[in-house]
Amino acid sequence: MQNTIPQYTKSLVWFRRDLRDYDHAALYHALKHSAQVYCAFIFDTEILDKLADKHDRRVEFIWESIKELKSALQQKGGNLIVVHGNAKDEIPKLAKALQVEAVFTNHDYEPDAISRDAQVAAELKNNSIAYHHFKDQVIFEKDEILSMSGKPYSVFTPYKNMWLKSINDFFLKAYPVDAYIKNLAKVGDNNDFGQLMSLESLGFDRTNLAQMRLPTGMSGATQLFVDFSDRMQRYKEARDFPGIKGVSYLSVHLRFGTVSIRHLARTAMQTGGAGAETWLSELIWRDFYFQILHHQPHIADDKAFKTEFESLPFPNNPDYYKAWCDGKTGYPLVDAAMRQLNNTGFMHNRLRMVAASFLVKDLLIDWRWGERYFAEKLIDFDFSANNGGWQWAASTGCDAQPWFRIFNPTTQSERFDANGRFIRKYVTELSNCNDKEIHAPWLMSAARQSAINITIGRDYPLPIVDHSIQRLLALDLYKNSGIKPG
Repeated sequence: MQNTIPQYTKSLVWFRRDLRDYDHAALYHALKHSAQVYCAFIFDTEILDKLADKHDRRVEFIWESIKELKSALQQKGGNLIVVHGNAKDEIPKLAKALQVEAVFTNHDYEPDAISRDAQVAAELKNNSIAYHHFKDQVIFEKDEILSMSGKPYSVFTPYKNMWLKSINDFFLKAYPVDAYIKNLAKVGDNNDFGQLMSLESLGFDRTNLAQMRLPTGMSGATQLFVDFSDRMQRYKEARDFPGIKGVSYLSVHLRFGTVSIRHLARTAMQTGGAGAETWLSELIWRDFYFQILHHQPHIADDKAFKTEFESLPFPNNPDYYKAWCDGKTGYPLVDAAMRQLNNTGFMHNRLRMVAASFLVKDLLIDWRWGERYFAEKLIDFDFSANNGGWQWAASTGCDAQPWFRIFNPTTQSERFDANGRFIRKYVTELSNCNDKEIHAPWLMSAARQSAINITIGRDYPLPIVDHSIQRLLALDLYKNSGIKPG
């Protein structure tokens, strides 16, 4: 909890994964408690320099969202100062240059970010500058949802029940930023700081983001949410089928805060019905994984949540891994999922489970390999949710899929992409297969392959493994580790 905030003459708001100018905790408190408020965003070299792929859709998404945020703040009489450098150095330096008395920001929950923020706070303190931080990207955080015995939850359903029991208007209320918007400091772009540098000057290139139907920034989030609001009632039935428009597509906007989680949760609760309740449950999963990270920070060090699963003896065949990454395993739904990820930076949630299960339980590859690949490729990559999803699939995590329950990639395909619409979009080699053949094309006769002008094993790979055999090997691998079923 924050102590009472004094009044300041000048303050600075440090934007991070909260790229919007409304319902924003840190911005609201800064404006309310300061006569003048500067706003800043740092393109942090400590993060950017670690990105090997200079065609990273996330950086372009952030750049476009920053461009819109800067314009929005200018229209309201302020500006967004944009700096390229190490945030640990640049924020204290900027605070001194602007002669502010306090820096306001919102919480980040990943260990590296917590360490960075602690260093920034210490340096600010050395310069007699206050540091205020707030909850903004989740509804409940840290110790706010605990069991009756005061312990953190490691199983989702009781966590969700307590979340729903604890929720009220206070936690869903928007921060009325515009009530104090007149306190934005007027900063021009014609000085030593402020200008938005080009994407290329950051060391990154344009991607196919513009060609994808993924609008950026606050306006993009609003556009997607308006569209989804009309479909929310059908979410429960539609969400598992990648070939139809069933999900919200808001995950990247939640990741970078171009939309308010309070607005989404409030709308879901006001809408009601099975579709809205199911979608709200997905938002609660997000809070759940954040609190798991808070209470179990060891998972950020490549550790299994369930320590007894720490050293499973995965064979880790590198050829299998490459085939999985490239979408060339011979299992059409898995390959379509991986090609969607590689081509767009997005993967449908049902397919994340299918692809992860296949890597771990069919190819017998350590879940951490897959976790890292998703971390590189997903435009909506969020450590807590990505780690939680992978450990769920690998049966090493909290409330995980039991290790003896293994997805069959062919039956998943038949069930969730029955007409092959999604597969045909990404595995174009199989376009001429009929709705039955497309799920297991290796079963087609030579005559049929010839008739539709495809040779399995040449134009599209044969399955690199036999699921029925790999399933037994996976069961043995887990069983022989001495873990009891359950």
